Amino acid sequence: MDPSSRNRLNERHLSQFAGATLFDAIARAVCRAGCLPRKELFEAWEVARRVRRRFRGGRIVDLACGHGLLGQILLLLDDSSALSLAVDRRIPASAATLAAVLCGQWPRLQERILFVEADLAQVPLRADDLVVSAHACGGLTDLILARAVETRARVAVLPCCHDLDGSDLGGLEGWMDGPLAMDAARAARLRAQGYRVVTQLIPSEITPQNRLLLAEPV
Repeated sequence: MDPSSRNRLNERHLSQFAGATLFDAIARAVCRAGCLPRKELFEAWEVARRVRRRFRGGRIVDLACGHGLLGQILLLLDDSSALSLAVDRRIPASAATLAAVLCGQWPRLQERILFVEADLAQVPLRADDLVVSAHACGGLTDLILARAVETRARVAVLPCCHDLDGSDLGGLEGWMDGPLAMDAARAARLRAQGYRVVTQLIPSEITPQNRLLLAEPV
């Protein structure tokens, strides 16, 4: 199975996730929902499990959430978070289908997934939030980092679609390619703002834009 495929998972793929692991159970639910590209399943899982190794508890705020799968997996991995607030300027209609299937499989998710259509710059955040985003395009990643820093919240982002024009590359573009320089500058900026920074990679077989940036206030 190609984990980078953008083809939607559906019931024909159920047999490919026959194992007894939590990932297999989530994948089967995604197949039954029939609305999510395969790549998004693997991305959300790989990001979520790395985030939960570092950060526990707190309200999950999934910004530029798409179908909101990342936040829902974070709830399944750590039940100490009370709520996943999934925010995007436009929530896909099929996000409700996916959430319904997941809640049917795990009833404890009921009433704990809240979808909100809103400008990401306007969403109220709290210091105890866990702010996450997988592949917020271009400058949205910087907006999400800035919003987290405003309230000293923990944050984890998987950047993509790097827009290099006029961006702060930290003077590193002479040593490394532009997107890597941008992400390195983001990490350095967070450290200067009083954050402890951890950098990791999710498997490149899923996406070449696989740099995961995690940070918490010191």
